[in-house]
Amino acid sequence: MTEKPQISVEDNADRGPDLLLLKDRALDIAAEGITIADMRSAEQPLIYINEGFERLTGYSAAAMMGKNCRFLQGADTDPDTVQQIRNALKNGEECTVEILNYTKSGVAFWNRLSLTPVLDNEGKVTHFIGIQSDITKRKKAEDALREANRLLEEANLRMVSNLEAAARIQRSLLPEKEQSYAGVRFASVVQPCDELGGDALNIVPLQGNRYAVYAVDVSGHGVRASLLSVTLSHWFARVLAGPKGRGFEFTPVEVAEELNRQFKIDEENIQYFTMCFGILDVDAGDFRYVTAGAPPVVAVRNGSESEILEIGGFPVGLVNEPAYTETVLRLKERDRIFIYTDGITEAENAAGEQFGSKRLASELVKHSESDLGSAIDGVLESVSRWETTSGHEDDCSILGIEPTGEGS
Repeated sequence: MTEKPQISVEDNADRGPDLLLLKDRALDIAAEGITIADMRSAEQPLIYINEGFERLTGYSAAAMMGKNCRFLQGADTDPDTVQQIRNALKNGEECTVEILNYTKSGVAFWNRLSLTPVLDNEGKVTHFIGIQSDITKRKKAEDALREANRLLEEANLRMVSNLEAAARIQRSLLPEKEQSYAGVRFASVVQPCDELGGDALNIVPLQGNRYAVYAVDVSGHGVRASLLSVTLSHWFARVLAGPKGRGFEFTPVEVAEELNRQFKIDEENIQYFTMCFGILDVDAGDFRYVTAGAPPVVAVRNGSESEILEIGGFPVGLVNEPAYTETVLRLKERDRIFIYTDGITEAENAAGEQFGSKRLASELVKHSESDLGSAIDGVLESVSRWETTSGHEDDCSILGIEPTGEGS
């Protein structure tokens, strides 16, 4: 590394009075404060102060000439920085620091102080040139940026904490992965694409060996979608409980129509949702259900054949009179029914091809010899392999129903 040349007082001695006068004037009118201290004296007094120093500090050259520059220090001046300056002066070394100084009127300002030694022909330090620049605006901007970053980090930590709490609440509303009752077995999985999801599903026992099941997919993602999905979970819990002492008495179509009345899209509520809602009567061996914009129900018969039941129906909240219809599926032992959200069927591979209902049905048949929970796991693994991204682009939820013939 090349050593930076030192300034020598003899360098300009023979260049003429005009040049010296020009340099004097240039130093005087410079924007920065410029001082020269005599290091041959123990007090290291100032022997030159330019106009820029006067403007910066408020001290006049006449009043401060012959004094040590430490008069700029004050109560909040960093002692470590002061020691750094002292060490540089003692060792005859260059030094650049940022130090809090004070004007004559007591106003604090940030000073970028650059000190450069001046050597005589014998290499001894005779003087130090000090250049002072006011960097207060920059320091305030840096402080403001640090404070903004601190507040942003605090807000981010609160947001993450709130999201985690909300996600725990959402998970608490989901059923256990596998549930068995007299004559029927259920299995379900919800895989949100983000911390919070817009999918909700559940299995609710009713009177008379009947079970209500639903899968809901709220439009959009994130907090807004999750809030509506939680609201819907609570709505179903209240409605499916039915009037006290009487139990649940509504048909699937009546449930869909009531939801459509209560959750209409308007200027304040711009969200809609798709849904499959059904009631399984284990003793009667039938599943009565309604779909509202949801993907078709898939039935696997006797572990070997599949049915894709395209029904249709408007998503809830889109139109005033959607005209929902009820469908009835007759079930036997070893039959399986699956309701799910479109995050599964609309998953795309690298070529932009969707997973689709036919591929889903084929996968469900392929896994029909596995238990219900394992079959669902196998399907979701196939969807993950199909997708090009590391995670789902949309929430993926699926619920399976399997009559067992045991104890019914």
